[in-house]
Amino acid sequence: MEENLPSLENLIDKFQSLPGIGRKTAQRLAFRVLDFSDEKAYAFADAVIQAKRNIRECSCCFNLSENELCGICSDKNRDREYICVVEDVKSLISLEKVREYHGLYHVLHGVLSPRDGITPDKLHIRELVYRVQDPDNKVEEVIIATSPTVEGDTTALYISKLLKPYNVKITRLAYGIPVGGDLEFADEGTLFRAFKGRTELE
Repeated sequence: MEENLPSLENLIDKFQSLPGIGRKTAQRLAFRVLDFSDEKAYAFADAVIQAKRNIRECSCCFNLSENELCGICSDKNRDREYICVVEDVKSLISLEKVREYHGLYHVLHGVLSPRDGITPDKLHIRELVYRVQDPDNKVEEVIIATSPTVEGDTTALYISKLLKPYNVKITRLAYGIPVGGDLEFADEGTLFRAFKGRTELE
């Protein structure tokens, strides 16, 4: 049927291009959108356009923001002696839900994976080093909160070695979730214990 309706086929293809969306789910979403009133359809499309147009990366920590600095970096009440390094914004949001951590963040936007072409220059690692070595920032501890996967562990060790010369304490979250799991799926109680049980990297 879709072959005779290029616009529908195009819509299904766009939904299917999203992570975790298969052909059947893409079809279901496409037909759901077609059921929208004109007003709801335009509002939906406008929300996508506005988000793409207005949301950028924070110039300091690379969290998502609509301003030069994100709400966390611009919050004067955050403890600036601590930087928590996370893989992505979803992990940052998970950690914020715990309400245990009150420092700053640094979002890498990925983890090292040479076989996938993700090398240090593809992540915000260099900017993290700049933040730590800048004496005006007065960073005392860097908490590495990458997921307990091979790539996450590799990234944590790489960052640890880079930061060793700067006389800063480097710790890694203690995880109560299975090795190979993703941080974003951990519950708040597990994340709370992870912060409390973090250990210093050698």
